[in-house]
Amino acid sequence: MPKSANQKLKLLYLMKYLLEKSDELHPLSVADMISELERYGVKAERKSIYDDLEALRVFGLDVVQVRGKTTGYYVGARDFELAELKLLVDSVQSSKFITHKKTLALIKKIESLASVYDAQLLQRQVFVRNRVKSMNESVYYNVDKISNAITADKVIKFRYFDYSVTKERRFRKDGEWYEISPFALLWDDENYYMLGFDSAMGIMKHYRVDKMTEIESLERFRDGKKDFEKVDMSEYSKKVFGMFTGEMQTVKLRFSNHLVGAVIDRFGRDTMIVASDEEHFTVSVNVAVSPKFYAWLFGFGTDVEIIGPASAREEMKKAAEEIAGLY
Repeated sequence: MPKSANQKLKLLYLMKYLLEKSDELHPLSVADMISELERYGVKAERKSIYDDLEALRVFGLDVVQVRGKTTGYYVGARDFELAELKLLVDSVQSSKFITHKKTLALIKKIESLASVYDAQLLQRQVFVRNRVKSMNESVYYNVDKISNAITADKVIKFRYFDYSVTKERRFRKDGEWYEISPFALLWDDENYYMLGFDSAMGIMKHYRVDKMTEIESLERFRDGKKDFEKVDMSEYSKKVFGMFTGEMQTVKLRFSNHLVGAVIDRFGRDTMIVASDEEHFTVSVNVAVSPKFYAWLFGFGTDVEIIGPASAREEMKKAAEEIAGLY
């Protein structure tokens, strides 16, 4: 049989067809494959299909043969199992820092890793929850730029903004450039943050990635490496609530026993828990005392009490009085 113009692409078309249209519940017959190849102008005989399937197996594609009324073939093991793809889809959808537009684009790409039939199950996942998403479309690329600067050991410059009540960007420092040595990216309270060294102030600071814009790498190498080495990243987000800056203090807290899970979730399993009485326990934790820290405590109502220091007790009391004053 003379070769058609697309004959050299035959194996690629066949592999694409198997990956997209076959799974354990939807095996493909040789006749199906011949018909699909004809759509691309590729002529094929049954014997050549058998040879091609064997070539794909040798290449590493898990082509499984099933026998019934007719013999069929499907792709068995894939790079990602369906349960893993569902986890990826749910993670993308749940991420506040990824915009709605980028979320849909990423999920579409994840769907391409499954058969069209399994992709339908992933599409249903998209509408499980209506999450609040970032309004900054460039955040996805900001993460990449920051990562590249960290790898290249370079300082970055950017502008930093908040949103006004009209949802318009309002730049901090009147739009002046920030020049920061980036060292790490971390995810806390459903937001992405960059931890970096501010040479002008001589301290480590963190910035919301979705509030950074016009990021550029500079030719200067990073400062503050010794300061960063002192930071325990596994402990950082436990101590700094919601990435609010505050004075680091050791605070002693007394909780009702049923809140032990919430304490472990926040501060880790290594937190020292001491029984106070039959219904309460105490912990001493090193945290950045900030409005977000007090807000976290308010969420537990009367089931938590600050034991010390006295300054923290007084600030908590003041915050409670100010809130009560609104009502």
